[in-house]
Amino acid sequence: MKKNPRLQFTDSELNPKLRQRVRRAGKAADKAEAAREKIPKAKKKVKRAVLDPETGKIKARLFFEEVDKPKPPSKLSHAVRDTPGNTLAATVHREVRQSEQDNVGLEIAHRLEEAAEAGGRLAQHSYRAGKLKPYRKAAKAERQLEKANVNALYQKHLQDNPQLSSNPLSRWHQKRAIRKQYAASVRSGQSAAATVETTAKTAAEKVKEGTDFVRRHKKGIGIIAGLAVCVCLLLNCVSSCSILAQGIASSLGSSTFPCEDADMLGAEAAYAGMEAALQNELNNYAALHPGYDEYRFDLDEIGHDPYVLISLLTACHGGPWTLPEVQGTLDLLFDQQYTLTEAVTTETRYNAAGHPYPWTVCNVTLENFDLSHLPAYLLDEDGLSLYASFMANLGNRPDLFPVGAYPNASQTQPYLDYDVPPEALADAQFAAMLTEAEKYLGFPYVWGGSSPSTSFDCSGFVSWVINHSGWNVGRLGAKALCNLCTPVSPANAQPGDLVFFINTYNAPDPSAPTHCGIYVGNHMMIHCGSPISYADLNSTYWQDHFYTYARLPSP
Repeated sequence: MKKNPRLQFTDSELNPKLRQRVRRAGKAADKAEAAREKIPKAKKKVKRAVLDPETGKIKARLFFEEVDKPKPPSKLSHAVRDTPGNTLAATVHREVRQSEQDNVGLEIAHRLEEAAEAGGRLAQHSYRAGKLKPYRKAAKAERQLEKANVNALYQKHLQDNPQLSSNPLSRWHQKRAIRKQYAASVRSGQSAAATVETTAKTAAEKVKEGTDFVRRHKKGIGIIAGLAVCVCLLLNCVSSCSILAQGIASSLGSSTFPCEDADMLGAEAAYAGMEAALQNELNNYAALHPGYDEYRFDLDEIGHDPYVLISLLTACHGGPWTLPEVQGTLDLLFDQQYTLTEAVTTETRYNAAGHPYPWTVCNVTLENFDLSHLPAYLLDEDGLSLYASFMANLGNRPDLFPVGAYPNASQTQPYLDYDVPPEALADAQFAAMLTEAEKYLGFPYVWGGSSPSTSFDCSGFVSWVINHSGWNVGRLGAKALCNLCTPVSPANAQPGDLVFFINTYNAPDPSAPTHCGIYVGNHMMIHCGSPISYADLNSTYWQDHFYTYARLPSP
């Protein structure tokens, strides 16, 4: 920390303006000295030779001496010291989080432990801040003293050289030169007032020479300045166009499938082939799995959206891929989408004579989890963003597969319908929202979908409806939609409010909303589930995951 001197002037040198500046500099010097006095006195160990009067021998003894310029405590020593422990703690917390979902007691204990650690870190930070406080106050006082001294020296310079102070540019250069020379004088220990005056005069003379040159050649300089302005405008236009072009290219590049057509078509054919093999097994299940008296089937439909498959493969691999590279991923996705189970039960039946005999029943169940639901379980936050960008524009390849739009959008799925009471439709704003929302009843759920051409996910559906009902908020996620609104209590919720839910899937932030819908009154909502449908908010599932009702701002 540099120590600024206290300026000294004789009474004959002080006019009213300079006297005011010097008085301010004196007050700043008093504050700086007071702040210096509050800095803890540091001591250093010194060995000195001392004569022992009893033995007459010279011995080395340790003494402590005060340091003239004590250094503040290091800002990084605690970070270096705590880094290994913090790293270990982060690893432990990460491992515990992977297990706490299945154990409520463990989860609560882990939250309490994290809160205690956060409190400990806050106390440590407060302690370190307290130790640094006097040094910070002293540094601030020194900066204020430097500013006051520079202003006083500049006023003294103006008093001694009034002929040099008429030009604003000249005054700016003089003050700048005084500030630089003052700083150099403090570092070297020289008298600031003695060295500053010459520097300020030199700066003023240089500015005067430059001003005279401009005055003599004003026409030529005007022409050069005009040409420079034209060149700057041209370069600025070129730069703006270049930035715009780069932005468009970057946007297109980030949402365009980066793979070769042959690899993408091959992946779709391979996945469709696995589905065909599964269908063939179901069609011939009795022949392929003989030995039972009866076969009972509970089967979901087999099928997938090829654009979801290609977007998911590209997001999983983080960029371009070839067909051989994704064979393992295709198997993983297929196993995650389809679950085929077989359960055998034995019943007792009776023949015509009344004698019992065993009757074995093979119960076959096929569950289709829906490929478009898998991104939420397989991808991290960056992967989900990449997947959503592909799905929003179909990878900029609507011609890749036979149907350019979402293949199942025109093949609506069964959904729960509901007749909204007429009195709720008296609100024109809500009536417009409901009219738009009901256009898509039965459309399938597609993670990242945000338009009728791709179908929707929950937040994409809500964003689309409100953007086509008077608002203009863009494509927002569930958390951003919640932040846009004002929370309201369930008792005050009204048709047209949004309703939010948490922990409907394993999101990176368990406290943030993960699902949303549009409240239509009478404990009912319309939302993009699987498919877009009405839903009863009194059901156990929605009650367990309920977060809040929230009201949109005025459009």
